[in-house]
Amino acid sequence: MEKYFLSIDNGGTNTKIIIFDHHGNELGSQAFPTKDLSPKPGFHELDLVQLRQDVLLNIKQALKKTGLTGEQISAVVTVGHGKGLYVLDQAGEIMMNGILSADSRAKDLAVEFEKKVATVYDHAKQHVMASQAPVLLAWLKKHDPKKYAQIGSVLANKDLMGYFLTGEIKQEIGDASGNHFLDLATGHYDSKLFEFFGIEEMYLKMSPLIKATDVRGKITPEVAKMTGLVTGTPVFSGLFDIDACALATGVLAEDKFSVIAGTWNINTFPSEKTAPLASGLMNSLFPTDKWLVEASSPTSAGNLALMIKLLLEKEVAQAKDKGKTIYDDLEVFLANSDATFTKLIYFPFLYGSNVSTDAKASFLGLDNKTTRSEMIRAVYEGIVFAHYQHLTELLSVAKTAPSVVRISGGATNSKAWVQMFADVFGLPVETVAASELGGLGGALTCAVGLGLYPDFKTACSHMVTVKERFEPNQKQHALYAKKYQIYQALLTALEPVWSKFDER
Repeated sequence: MEKYFLSIDNGGTNTKIIIFDHHGNELGSQAFPTKDLSPKPGFHELDLVQLRQDVLLNIKQALKKTGLTGEQISAVVTVGHGKGLYVLDQAGEIMMNGILSADSRAKDLAVEFEKKVATVYDHAKQHVMASQAPVLLAWLKKHDPKKYAQIGSVLANKDLMGYFLTGEIKQEIGDASGNHFLDLATGHYDSKLFEFFGIEEMYLKMSPLIKATDVRGKITPEVAKMTGLVTGTPVFSGLFDIDACALATGVLAEDKFSVIAGTWNINTFPSEKTAPLASGLMNSLFPTDKWLVEASSPTSAGNLALMIKLLLEKEVAQAKDKGKTIYDDLEVFLANSDATFTKLIYFPFLYGSNVSTDAKASFLGLDNKTTRSEMIRAVYEGIVFAHYQHLTELLSVAKTAPSVVRISGGATNSKAWVQMFADVFGLPVETVAASELGGLGGALTCAVGLGLYPDFKTACSHMVTVKERFEPNQKQHALYAKKYQIYQALLTALEPVWSKFDER
């Protein structure tokens, strides 16, 4: 008998409701924009009242689209971005906007905390980022103490969506471990970490911890009435997006690396041990009882979208007039050019960097003969170089190089770009058949949680299918290696300069 799972994946750009069967087939989806509110520079927020309404409405639309009834849905699961801040007041009501992981309001605080992170690294095995919940809570305590005092519960993004569906306040352990809340050795909240961030009051406001494959609660009668789901349908805990995409690409052990090339540049592998402080890498708990080692930064495909808007406005309009998109034309361009096409170097730092916090996006090597085509090609290459930098960081702590890299995110829509990843990495790169990988990761937790499969390895063997494999062109790899050396040499030379941009 077929089993159907409804995944709710709240991403930074779009939120999607996707329905899968227990073979991993995607039956249909419904999407709506995640409305990123930016009331001040560096602020990125989400209207949670609106989010709740949109999620419930779009669940109903997703069921209608697929022709399924609520009775046919075996389980529901939530997936969301990691980090950020989502809180409820002491009555369990929404009291403020959610804060997205792109938020940078607390970057100065994060720098100060990172200077002394060695004192608590043995507990959380984490470095400090501006979008981590403890840093944002410290910022809120300093800048809005009245609102801080109203907090009754602290959740992660997907856990808040689970609360909307069930009325149960619980937090999944992997999400909490990636948000600097847990001692990774014990898997429990650690009061020393709350003291470190100066938010001792929040220790007692933390939600009970559950595993990804645990049922967090059941669909309430109110939600059932609004969505068409059935009262009592189990809602599984789910995962944050990094874990979800790793699982959905079948990355379960150190022999495979996961690369997410989307809004963020995220690179991970499951490990038997945590990465040390000096590596600069992040560690979190992975649902296969391993640790997930992570190197990430906001230096990926988000850069391409903005640079296309800035450089190719006329070409975008022309493509539209022909019934195509600019990406169709760019695919042809990429496929017919290679590493020799441009000598330009591009740093993909429009939204942040993987070097200095002050580093800015830049083109280097422009002259009076430079074309826009060269600039766009350099953007593609620069994004891959930023991923490669993180890949080399992971390789520094991995036992061996991976046999293959599994890639997900918006970049997978371009075969020519995925080939560029393989050529720069010097490693085979594979894509998988599913298009909504965050949602599939959630569906995998449903399948394991319901007992359809005994573990994630078995579930992945039934639900994850490799779509295409891209072998590296060694000649291109050698050319990119020389260009990457220049990329790194320029970063080193500019290191003392970045901070001076804000002094003008």
